Amino acid sequence: MRGETMPKNQVFHTRTALAEGLKELFKQLEERLSLRSPIDVYLAGGMAVYLYTASRVTTDVDAEFGSRVFIPNDLIVDLTLEDGTRESLYFDTNYNSSFALMHEDYLDDAILLDLGVELIRLHVLSPLDLAVSKIARFADNDKEDIAELVRLGLTSSDEIEQRATQALDGYVGGLAMLRLNLRDAVALARQVEANGHDFGRHPDE
Repeated sequence: MRGETMPKNQVFHTRTALAEGLKELFKQLEERLSLRSPIDVYLAGGMAVYLYTASRVTTDVDAEFGSRVFIPNDLIVDLTLEDGTRESLYFDTNYNSSFALMHEDYLDDAILLDLGVELIRLHVLSPLDLAVSKIARFADNDKEDIAELVRLGLTSSDEIEQRATQALDGYVGGLAMLRLNLRDAVALARQVEANGHDFGRHPDE
């Protein structure tokens, strides 16, 4: 069922320098595209994870657009993080959701986030679908993101296993490696759960 596993009152971390930079990036995109009617944008990747967790800083924005758009290559927002680090935020124009493991309902179950950009309706992939999307590549930062989403109670090992198994039905090729990654992702999530959601936390947290 659409939205069945999604939190009803999801809290996003929008009052940070990175989130403000994301808002400015979409505002500039709105202006550069000279939009006259709203378009839907679906946020994935590390930036989406950040909005849920405020943990790992990333500067490339993975976004899927509900309409065909041209993203200017020079669309970059410079910002200063809370610790004084300077970063540049930009759209990853090579992002393609077809290369990730995605459940067929991932767009329907994305959560609407009002960033205050009038003609861009921003939807953030659900924590569960973000975790599943990390399985195909399963690099160190993907493992970190899965662990953080589980640690915060935003998704669970059982949900990930079920959703990813369903998503495999629509995936073509490389299933053996995906199944191994899924096994390891579920094991990671269960380790986090077994440790009382403390996996990966620093001693001073």
